[in-house]
Amino acid sequence: MPATRQDLFDLFDELDISHKTKDHAPVFTVEESAAIKADMPGAHTKNLFLKDKSGNFFLICAESHAQIKVNKLHPLLGCKRLSFGKAEYLLEHLGVTPGSVTLFSVMNDKDQTVKLIIDKTLADSDIVNFHPLLNDATTAISSADMIKFAKATGHDPVIMDFTVLTESD
Repeated sequence: MPATRQDLFDLFDELDISHKTKDHAPVFTVEESAAIKADMPGAHTKNLFLKDKSGNFFLICAESHAQIKVNKLHPLLGCKRLSFGKAEYLLEHLGVTPGSVTLFSVMNDKDQTVKLIIDKTLADSDIVNFHPLLNDATTAISSADMIKFAKATGHDPVIMDFTVLTESD
């Protein structure tokens, strides 16, 4: 059974992670969340669930305006070509559905089958904002707590500078 928002907040409390959540209508795109961003300080995010040709899974957590060229990402990750992971794999491994992909969903990946990749911009931000397992709210935590949370779930994140994907354009 996937974790609930309350399970997430209980884990935050266990880890002594300060958090603030704003409820809102469900949002499915970065564009739809523009009004929310205006009211919440910090870096806002977009999250991509990807699978390579060998069956490896990746969760890419990037600043909302980052340009992620999926076709150029695989050499940096040292994997085969990437494509978007199917909804059934997303639910199986991260316990969320399309539109609700979030860094916080790694708490559902008990077997650590998903490799977590975090945008350097997020790691360098003071505050980061993610959906708390559903896209009808946004939760803010510090970037240091983002790393703390990831490691507590067994996911040692790779910090990657996604600007290198656009430098050769």
